[in-house]
Amino acid sequence: MPVDDPETYYDEHDVAEWERLDSSLVTRLEWEGTVEYLRRTLPPGGHVLDVGGGAGRYAVWLAERGYEVTLVDPSEGQRELAREKVAKHGVADRVTVRAGDVRDLGFPAGTFDATLCLGGPLSHVLDAEERSKGARELRRATAVGGPVFVSVMGRLNVVLLTLMLPDRDSKRSDLLPELALSGDYDRDLLGARESEFVETHFFRAGELEVLLTEVGLVVEELVGLEGLASVYASGRLEESPGDLSAEQRRHVRDLVDTLRDDRSVADLSAHMLAVCRVGS
Repeated sequence: MPVDDPETYYDEHDVAEWERLDSSLVTRLEWEGTVEYLRRTLPPGGHVLDVGGGAGRYAVWLAERGYEVTLVDPSEGQRELAREKVAKHGVADRVTVRAGDVRDLGFPAGTFDATLCLGGPLSHVLDAEERSKGARELRRATAVGGPVFVSVMGRLNVVLLTLMLPDRDSKRSDLLPELALSGDYDRDLLGARESEFVETHFFRAGELEVLLTEVGLVVEELVGLEGLASVYASGRLEESPGDLSAEQRRHVRDLVDTLRDDRSVADLSAHMLAVCRVGS
């Protein structure tokens, strides 16, 4: 089948997206790294915008800590599941779920005390000018001085994983030079081949920093969420966290924490996170 557009893909993978961040040690590292930076940087309270918030993992986490949250997502399936999850967790009174797109949020300027765009919503915007428009919307919707958290999918990681898994992706190795240059996983790249994922622009670290800086965001930190564990996905780390001993999991986490802010490691990570602030 041809490569899916993001809305269709996430409509069909609503439950899987909720479960994703707890499905392996690697995905747990993405979750744990993200919430650590949220804890460090968020204001003590206020109204948070969760752009592309999907099934509501981060919205629930925020609401349980007293924040008012507005979650926007273009996928109807994701929004329906998010409403179910916030109700199940007893935080429906603090979370509003509505349709929305990162490129056109529709809120007055400076509405939110903080803004999240996590897991890769900007990665699913293929056109460079549209990505810039999305980044500009994140800045515009956030109050001056407020933090903006943006995570995207890393280009070097997807290239390395394809090289490391020849049995799975041997028919795609000829695509790697073009993917490494453009970062675009789309119909033009795949041609008549079947797709295994949704339309995605995979980022380099420097590219992400330029995108955010050019729209007026001050990038305070740019880190790799899974770090070097990202490129070990063909081994045990892709299995259930229970398949590793507690000591082994601790060693992996310690390694990721130690190198998280190393720029080279961030560029290799499956997801990189930019912690930004809206300048005056």
